[in-house]
Amino acid sequence: MGAALAACALVAGACGSSTKAGTSSTTASSTTGASSNGPWGWPGNSTQGWLAPGEPDVNHDGKVVIGVISPGDTHDHGYYESFVDEANAFAKQQGWTVITVDKVPDSNAAQAARNMCQQHPDMVAIAASELKDAIPVASEAVCKDTVWYVAGGQGVNQTPYFVQTNDIESQDGYAAGVAAGLLMKAKGTTKAGFLTGPQASFTTDFEKAWEAGIKSQVPNETTVVTYTGDFNDSAKAVEAFQAMKSQGVGIVYPYLGGATFAVAAQANQANIPVLTPGTDNCSVPSPKFAISVIFSPGDYFAAALTPFKDGKLRVGTALVFHMGVDPVPTVKICSPTGDQAQVLAQTIHEIGTGQIRTDQITGLNDYSGYVPSGS
Repeated sequence: MGAALAACALVAGACGSSTKAGTSSTTASSTTGASSNGPWGWPGNSTQGWLAPGEPDVNHDGKVVIGVISPGDTHDHGYYESFVDEANAFAKQQGWTVITVDKVPDSNAAQAARNMCQQHPDMVAIAASELKDAIPVASEAVCKDTVWYVAGGQGVNQTPYFVQTNDIESQDGYAAGVAAGLLMKAKGTTKAGFLTGPQASFTTDFEKAWEAGIKSQVPNETTVVTYTGDFNDSAKAVEAFQAMKSQGVGIVYPYLGGATFAVAAQANQANIPVLTPGTDNCSVPSPKFAISVIFSPGDYFAAALTPFKDGKLRVGTALVFHMGVDPVPTVKICSPTGDQAQVLAQTIHEIGTGQIRTDQITGLNDYSGYVPSGS
């Protein structure tokens, strides 16, 4: 599990600042003017982060409560469900309570966070960075004595009030593109479809990396890109897919949340291979997926819950997972043929060692000081 390898990075003093093979890196808050006493007078500093006394019972009321706020359906059989499943499984083992609020629109993120804090949880967990407007609420008095966690924090500015986990988009997107390109090459197709929700930096950057990965295998490839504005609206997503199908796409990536399975079902009917975002759905009987792009938020969340249980989770820090170094993120072709599995495995390995620099290939320059071990 990625959590077991990466949890040390969230524990003060357990890991150094450099990244080694098999571990993940941590960067502390660089917020200027942050008090040396940290949020709510918690001890720590801007290098190691700040520790809430009494973790996991942060508010000292004799019980441990985790409040999860999700932008998507936590019964979507995919990205959002994996997050709350990890929380529920972990909490059950510890005798904790989980409160979940899902399908929260971006416009209601801040109010949903205030409402959650009024229930006095020990941790507020934001399931995806789409709800980044909730994050400033962490510093409001209503959320005093609450540890905050943010999943998938690309584009989220670190502050002393929360801990985040994320990965490197250019790595995930490029490896997913290589897998797609291998299937396209075998099928003799040159047109791919990328279908997602809002047109935001984290979706446009991923698409750019995905297309670069495809072109490494199919140089004359073209991509049809559609932004529906909503990760979870199945009707919009299916309509967009049908338009893509009419344009002759030979593979489709629904980079979506709750609408993923609806698009996959339509792609199955059209005999068009489909990728799944976030979780490993290769064994799902229906709909069928050709490629699983695995960056499960549940795996990342476990990396925070373990030190939280042990009273060692520090806010003001970020944990970054690396392709080819940590078990997640990774990419898997569900039914590979010929040398497809070997080519993909070698690509992932070379991303991990730095032989392939996806930040440079894609022009995204998103390594942020990270230096792969073989570079």
